[in-house]
Amino acid sequence: MIIPAYNEEARLRPTLERINEFFSSREPQWPMTWSVVVISDGSSDGTEALVQEFAQSHPEFSLIASRPNRGKGFVVRRGMMEVEAEYLLFSDADLAAPIEEIDKLWAAVQKGAVVAIGSRPLKESTLEIRQPWHREMLGRLFNKLVQMLAVRGIDDTQCGFKLFRQDVARDIFSRCKLDGFGFDFESLIIARDLGHPIAEVPIRWSHQEGSKVVLMRDGPRMLRDLVKLRLWGKRKRLQASPDPTA
Repeated sequence: MIIPAYNEEARLRPTLERINEFFSSREPQWPMTWSVVVISDGSSDGTEALVQEFAQSHPEFSLIASRPNRGKGFVVRRGMMEVEAEYLLFSDADLAAPIEEIDKLWAAVQKGAVVAIGSRPLKESTLEIRQPWHREMLGRLFNKLVQMLAVRGIDDTQCGFKLFRQDVARDIFSRCKLDGFGFDFESLIIARDLGHPIAEVPIRWSHQEGSKVVLMRDGPRMLRDLVKLRLWGKRKRLQASPDPTA
């Protein structure tokens, strides 16, 4: 499991404790060993010290301290390329999608998907705490643009809860080039370009305060990246990144 973190000292400990509680209670039934890697994106607060302290008594947890700050896309890409696991779950540090929802993604993988993604707009999903209306409205509008320009048939490219089979993750993220928040739709565009089946799965989700996405700053950047990916075309999108983790 990969958790990107940038200055998450205030929110991270409950997340680590809940994940540990969940997987530890499931060990007799869970079909494989598990581990959690927190990748700090150049955090300047106590995020890294917190993870190191937690890992001392919980050996399944570890830290990668990435320097300098490069963006969420970069540290997720680094995790997908460096962490050794048969399946790689990426989850946001706030656990807006509860860790229990991995069962739904895992069920989709068992049915043949190699990429399973949580999706908030599906009618079967449960939004226990909704985003402020303006964030939800702009998010839905942006997803419509993503569908029009790049990834048809997927309602939610931006949910921070995605499961990849390792070989597929390597195939996708070795070609990804965006360091910012646009990495979500970039990875799914490339997955589609490569012909990897994607399962969109309804989940429980609760808005958490403290999002690092600033709409007026990051929205235009994401739109620019979306247009850039479209203009590149399939051939350029599928070119290997010279060094995806550097």
